[in-house]
Amino acid sequence: MIFDTHAHYDAEQFDADRDVLLTSLPGKGVGLVLDPGCDGPSSRLAAELSEKYPHVYAAAGWHPEEWESWDRESLPLLRELLERPRVVAVGEIGLDYYWDREHKALQREMFERQIALALQHDLPVIVHDREAHEDCLETVLRYPELRGVFHCFSGSPEMARELVRRGWYLGFDGPVTYKNNKRAPAVLAEVPLDRILVETDSPYMAPEPVRGRRNDSANLPYILARIAEIKGVTPEEMERVTWENGCRLFGISPAGMR
Repeated sequence: MIFDTHAHYDAEQFDADRDVLLTSLPGKGVGLVLDPGCDGPSSRLAAELSEKYPHVYAAAGWHPEEWESWDRESLPLLRELLERPRVVAVGEIGLDYYWDREHKALQREMFERQIALALQHDLPVIVHDREAHEDCLETVLRYPELRGVFHCFSGSPEMARELVRRGWYLGFDGPVTYKNNKRAPAVLAEVPLDRILVETDSPYMAPEPVRGRRNDSANLPYILARIAEIKGVTPEEMERVTWENGCRLFGISPAGMR
């Protein structure tokens, strides 16, 4: 079975068929899904979905692009959601300088406050890092006890090497299948099998050969096959190790279905 460690089934793109799609995933080989929130409403919905579907878990967090909705009520809401047993991480949090370079200080404040929350609750974090590699790395390395995953990793091989050395996981999505992605093989060369997670970031970033369509977890075999090719293992081995890695990081025991 496959573990999609990052899929936004709370997104409006799934409003028309969310129940049918989520119900169908185990029959398509997707045994676990983690839905990370991006603000208050999405984190709450992700938590609700995790309580409705036994194969879905959630994370709660405030995405850096959502800085306008970050206020004095945000942290109390996240604390409340993190008390729910199927909310297993803080995320999606981090820095994004692609869309917004004017509010770097506020993004950093949001990031660090949510890191503190994760440490208080002994939970991993799901880090969003877009064109903010140096600042993201510098921030997380100031918290040696912090653990988590850099979602949709887009940094350099050197950054990957340093994160792995510090015990971090790296998530890989549809872009590893794109023909113009020359960096993926060099990055994956630095990442041992036991530090790789597979993600879709649904409904975004569908892999080849379905690029441009709405993405969902059933497309993960394309991603697994490409990573397996780069790493020189079978897709079945890649499926097994990424399942184990996701369960280890997020503290999920499939037998007990925490």
